[in-house]
Amino acid sequence: MRWILVSIALLLTGADEVAAAGKGIRLWNLTTATISGFQLSPAGKNEWGPNQTLNDKDKEVDHDERLRITGVEPGRYDAKVSYRESKQCFVRDIEIKSDAVFSISDKDLKECSK
Repeated sequence: MRWILVSIALLLTGADEVAAAGKGIRLWNLTTATISGFQLSPAGKNEWGPNQTLNDKDKEVDHDERLRITGVEPGRYDAKVSYRESKQCFVRDIEIKSDAVFSISDKDLKECSK
């Protein structure tokens, strides 16, 4: 009976770890507007990757919504953030960690132009 309880405990612990590890990298939009474009580049490189908002079902990221980021390894990145009204801003030197959420807010937006 003891072996059965130990086995069940190990299975449950493993399931929790798999569930936590499977969430991937996510952006949390804490800006006051809906984001229509979000691209990442290794910090300081200006080598922009694909528009990550295409990963969302409606292709935009509303305020307080989270977006799964794909094709990106943990590291430091710059972000190009675009809005419907053609406004575009940059966020510099974001730290992205594996299976973690990173956020951007209005105070992070720099070098904005229309």
